Amino acid sequence: MVAVVAALAFAAPIPVEITTTETGYGLVRGGEAFPLRGAGGGEGLAELAAAGGTTIRTWGVGDETESFLDEAHALGLGVSVGIWLGHERHGFDYGDAEQVAEQRRVVLEAVERLKDHPAVLLWGLGNEMEGFEGGDDPQIWSAVCDLAEAIQERDPHHPVMSTTADIGGGRVAGIMGCDAIDIHGINSYGGAPSIPERYAAAGGTKPIVLTEYGPPGTWEIGRTDFGAVEELTSTAKAAHYDRVTRETFAHPQVMGGYAFLWGWKVEATSTWYGLFLPDGTRLAGVEALRAAWGGPPPENHVPVVTPLEVSATTPEPRSVVTVSWTVTDPDGDPVQTTWTLRREASTYITGGDAQAMPVAIPDAIRSVSTERAELKMPSFPGVYRVYAEARDGHGGGAVASVPLLVGELPPPDAPVPMPWPVYADGGGGGPWAPSGYMGNVESIAMDPAWTKGCDTPPTCLRVDYRDPGGWAGVAWQNPVNDWGDEPGGYDLSSAKRLVFRVRGHMGAERVAFGVGLIGDDKPYPDSLEAEKKVTLTKEWQTVRIPLRGDASSVKTGFRWVLGGHGRPVTFYLDDVRFE
Repeated sequence: MVAVVAALAFAAPIPVEITTTETGYGLVRGGEAFPLRGAGGGEGLAELAAAGGTTIRTWGVGDETESFLDEAHALGLGVSVGIWLGHERHGFDYGDAEQVAEQRRVVLEAVERLKDHPAVLLWGLGNEMEGFEGGDDPQIWSAVCDLAEAIQERDPHHPVMSTTADIGGGRVAGIMGCDAIDIHGINSYGGAPSIPERYAAAGGTKPIVLTEYGPPGTWEIGRTDFGAVEELTSTAKAAHYDRVTRETFAHPQVMGGYAFLWGWKVEATSTWYGLFLPDGTRLAGVEALRAAWGGPPPENHVPVVTPLEVSATTPEPRSVVTVSWTVTDPDGDPVQTTWTLRREASTYITGGDAQAMPVAIPDAIRSVSTERAELKMPSFPGVYRVYAEARDGHGGGAVASVPLLVGELPPPDAPVPMPWPVYADGGGGGPWAPSGYMGNVESIAMDPAWTKGCDTPPTCLRVDYRDPGGWAGVAWQNPVNDWGDEPGGYDLSSAKRLVFRVRGHMGAERVAFGVGLIGDDKPYPDSLEAEKKVTLTKEWQTVRIPLRGDASSVKTGFRWVLGGHGRPVTFYLDDVRFE
């Protein structure tokens, strides 16, 4: 039985049109020019408006979208309403007529529900749904264009934008081949300044919105001799936001853009993309955007920092390393620095998938001050990263990090030390990535930085399954997106159990949790499999799954699977670890 959701009653939509002026493409909203100065994210709307921002971008529609639109409208912000489209790397098959039809139903249901809300600025149809290879699969572009045409039929008041991962391969041709797509949204980081010239050279003539921009990505920046990425300081990152907002947006074909990320997330490192820290501390990128947007100057400026310097980048296990930097506060405020040593992420995920905080080594910190710290290296060899977070006591901060190779890189088959986290608030994540989407994948949403009602604040992992029927699941994999065709996995021979905390949103949710999934029919299977079916309650509970058998090669470090409950399902996970 298909659930029917009635369209919500709003006063009236605010019509939005694309115009061409002497200075190039622009938006007119409600009869007035609308400058597109925005960021992507889901929180901090009041601070965005106060900084001079006019719009916020989202990536998907959920139960809280209406209240989000209400808040944005009250602040005078327009919303680029993201409509998530399935990714083949998550298991979506654009050659499967049933999957495509179900996605179409979900998309158009969301449009009918929200199209008359006055906060809607435009529809963001999909985000990098073409993948990261050639981007030229005709089945994907056919489905995207069909949806764009259907949206245009149902909503004549708002433009349709579709977003791609930069513009290589067949992406420009795919967007240009669909008249119903009004705007080409482009996610670009290090290559953002050259987008207008490259887009024209590729034959693109549509208006451009830079839907994600910021510091260079991990794939665009230097690495150490031992393969670790070299992260810029928050002070240095601000220059990238400033340049694109001031210079690239001045091109006639560029309508504006959305800085990434108005919030915080873990991707590659715990500080790479967020314009804020988890506690809401704003970083230099926020001030750069405020100035470029023409917003009022801040009452208090964030600290300015230099890169971290270390006494040894390849120290021996159990040795002592000195780390230092220079911190200057423009307002003369006293600054405090928090120093942390974490294991380095085993994979630098580039597709934005949920990634847990890297594992912290709390016993490493010895003596500290604002500009200097001594750290004792762990006994377990491998790649680690030192993080420094400075705060000025007025909501401003700065961050920097530097990677270290302790001892020699351990062989891939070396047993990992216990306890070993999969997801642990403030304590990190192991080498598995939640990349194995299964079943009705377009109805899955996971937020690894959820902050409400967590067992161990500040964050936990929220999981939403938005379809009342069917089934779905996600597997934490190593290597990323691998179902047994590539070597990988980790030796968990010293682990006796998988332990985690979980609760349901409403209670009585039935979910199967486990470790291991890949069978012997694959060249590189999981060496064991264990599962436990759990009925959740509204209160946090501890679940323990014993591990019996050969744990020498675990490629699927964690997984959840559930069937339709006749209603959407939401549950929360925290402190997932092997003991």
